[in-house]
Amino acid sequence: MDTNLATFEKDVIDASLDTPVLVDFWAPWCGPCKTLGPLLEKLENDYEGRWKLVKVNVDENPELAGHFQTRSIPHVIAFADGRPVDQFVGVLPEGQLRAFLDRLLPAPEEAQRQAAQAALAESRIGDARSHLEAALALNPGYDDARLDLIELLLAQNAVDAARDEAARLSPQTTQGDDPRYQAIVARFEALDATTDLPPTDALEASVAADPADLQARFDLAQALIARRNYDGALEQLLEIVKRDRAFGDDLGRKTMISVFELASYQPELVAAWRRKLSMALN
Repeated sequence: MDTNLATFEKDVIDASLDTPVLVDFWAPWCGPCKTLGPLLEKLENDYEGRWKLVKVNVDENPELAGHFQTRSIPHVIAFADGRPVDQFVGVLPEGQLRAFLDRLLPAPEEAQRQAAQAALAESRIGDARSHLEAALALNPGYDDARLDLIELLLAQNAVDAARDEAARLSPQTTQGDDPRYQAIVARFEALDATTDLPPTDALEASVAADPADLQARFDLAQALIARRNYDGALEQLLEIVKRDRAFGDDLGRKTMISVFELASYQPELVAAWRRKLSMALN
C-alpha cells in the first residue's frame, strides 16, 4: 500500500504496534527501486501477513523523505512497536532480505503466544488455548507459553490438566525463583490443602475464637486461595505478618507475594494489598 504525510501515522506507526511494517522509500525514475519493490511484494505474500509493506514515493512526499533522512533510494526502514528499529539502503539479494525480516519478526512460537494474549484480551478463551498449544507444539521448551497455559487452565478449574502441563516445565523454571511458577505452586498447594481442611466456615470460627491461632489463619487463607477469594486470603496472610513475621519461616509474606501474582488480573486489589504489606513491614 502507498502512504503519505497525512496517513503515515495510521499506516505505519499505529499499524506497527500490531505487526512489523517495512517502509520502502522509492521513486518512479529509480532503477534499483524497480528491482527491490517487486521482491518486497513477493516476500510480503510469502510471509502471509507476518509483516506489512508500505511504500512512500519520495517525489510526492519530500517531507517524509527529509524527516527520515532519505538521501539515496531505495531506502527501507523497518518499524515495530511504533518506532523505527532497523533499515537498509539499496537492493539486497532475497536471502539477505529474508535474514533481515527474520531478525525483525518474532519466532513462530512467540507469534502464537502473542496471538493467544490478543485472544484473551477479547475473552476468546478457546482461541487463546489453541494458540498456546500451537506455540508449545513448535517449541515444547517455551516455558513462558506453558505458564500462560497453566494459568488459563487454572482459571477454568481444569486442575488436572494444569498439573500435567506443570510437570512438563523445564528445571530452569521449576528449580528457580520464577514468580509466576511460585504463584502456580501456591495455588496447587492451596488446592491440595483443602482436601484435608475443615469447611471454610469452621476455619473462620476457629480464627474468631482465637485470633492468635496463626495456623488456623493460614489454613483459612489456603481455603480462600483455592476458591480464588484473593482479597480474603490476603487479609488473613497480612494478619499473620503483623502478628508473627517468623511464623512458618516468613510464610505469611511469601504467600502474599505468590497471591499478588495469582491476582495480577486485579491490579487495583494487588496495589492496595502491596501498600498494606509495605506499611506492615516498615
